[in-house]
Amino acid sequence: MTPRPHRIAIAPSGFKESLSAARVAEAIATGVRRVIPDADLDLIPLVDGGEGTAEALALAGGGRLVPVTATGPVGDPVTSHFALLGGGTTPGPLTAVVEMAAVAGLALVPPDRRHPGATTTYGVGELIRAALDAGARRILVGCGDSGTSDGGAGALQALGARLTDRHGRELRPGGGALHELEHIDPSGLDPRLADAELLVACNPYNVLCGKRGVARVFGPQKGATPAEVELLSAGLERLAAVLTRDLAPAFGATALDLRTAPGTGASGGLGAGLASVGARLLPRYDVLLDGLDLDARLARADFVITAEGALDHQTVRGKIPAEVARRAQAAGVPVLVLAGTIGPGAQDVRAVGVDAYSAILPAPMTLVEAIGRSGEFLADASERAMRIMALGTRLAPVAPLAA
Repeated sequence: MTPRPHRIAIAPSGFKESLSAARVAEAIATGVRRVIPDADLDLIPLVDGGEGTAEALALAGGGRLVPVTATGPVGDPVTSHFALLGGGTTPGPLTAVVEMAAVAGLALVPPDRRHPGATTTYGVGELIRAALDAGARRILVGCGDSGTSDGGAGALQALGARLTDRHGRELRPGGGALHELEHIDPSGLDPRLADAELLVACNPYNVLCGKRGVARVFGPQKGATPAEVELLSAGLERLAAVLTRDLAPAFGATALDLRTAPGTGASGGLGAGLASVGARLLPRYDVLLDGLDLDARLARADFVITAEGALDHQTVRGKIPAEVARRAQAAGVPVLVLAGTIGPGAQDVRAVGVDAYSAILPAPMTLVEAIGRSGEFLADASERAMRIMALGTRLAPVAPLAA
């Protein structure tokens, strides 16, 4: 009897500022086929709410991307988009997917302007208004890959709220001004928000304030100095207090602790800002993986390969490889992670079901070169991993050492 082909599920995230999840999956598949040409490959590119989310959900749900020019994170106009799903003969309300990274992502912040005290989520509010203009009454906001730390203040301003200091002056953009916040006037907010269902797909590990607050965890990655981190933290504390006093009561959102509730720190605190106007903060994979039948597809595989740009201590805190490994482990399927870089804490992924992990870079090189050749390196790393596995299956069992 001819043995059936190996079933391999390839379920990666995208590589930030480099490759989409779909292109990562294709590169891995290329490497696998060099060694196992007849492998039965199931490509399952996954998104976490960050870059590529709107496009991926549009493709999966038969939707379309709607181009929009909006305010970027440093205040300049950027070409952005949101996705429209449903409508026509599809039952239910017209749904829009707003990907915050498409208008306020770190990739849109030039390296010499990465000052999270000044970047804004104003464009996110503009996309939400554009989605409402298009007839959407269910809006899913994907959080991830943000270049901002303004607690969603900019988005609220774009939606019509007035954030003022003690002199009644409108706050300037960015989280660096939030410590001056005195009052929020909700009277100008878009009235359509009251009739819309606003959902935020976020990492529940991210909270707004406290020792693990978003400014302290992610501020340095976005360019904040230690002093700026403390200023941002103080500003977000102030924002949470004023949102709770002035805005949340108007939307019946007083039961949620905007400082520490799961997901309030998503995308530099955008989660808290949107929650204050009635948005529901939902674990991102409960929302974004709906309809993919991921558990069953992983269970059918003999082996799973996942991937992300950086494997480190944050991976186990809600990143795609950890989610894939947790689900595959439940089905008893082994998992390999391929990563652009491996940092401190990477070994923690073994606790969530990762059997092995490997970096894809063949030699030291500049970040620019690594990003430009990441597809090539992924294919080569996948080939190496498959050849090592093939060699392992040919070795005779090793006898135990004598006592």
